[in-house]
Amino acid sequence: MGYFSAIYSEDLPHRAKAVYMYLKDRCNQNNQCYPAIGTIAKELRLSRRTVERAIADLEQAGLLMKEQRWRENGGRSSLLYTLKQV
Repeated sequence: MGYFSAIYSEDLPHRAKAVYMYLKDRCNQNNQCYPAIGTIAKELRLSRRTVERAIADLEQAGLLMKEQRWRENGGRSSLLYTLKQV
């Protein structure tokens, strides 16, 4: 079936599957990436809130961990996403 065959069989909303595939496509060798919510939303043509819900779905399913990154001045930076293999 291909690269994403395991995610297709997961019992997840379509929004979560789309966001998982988007993130997987942008991950490094450690299965980590850090695109902004707005960037994901824009490129997938979804609302920011839909992307946030999809990320929550993936976290709840145990397929994604997210970690807040911080700038040197103490301000927030983008989230770091680590995908778990399906």
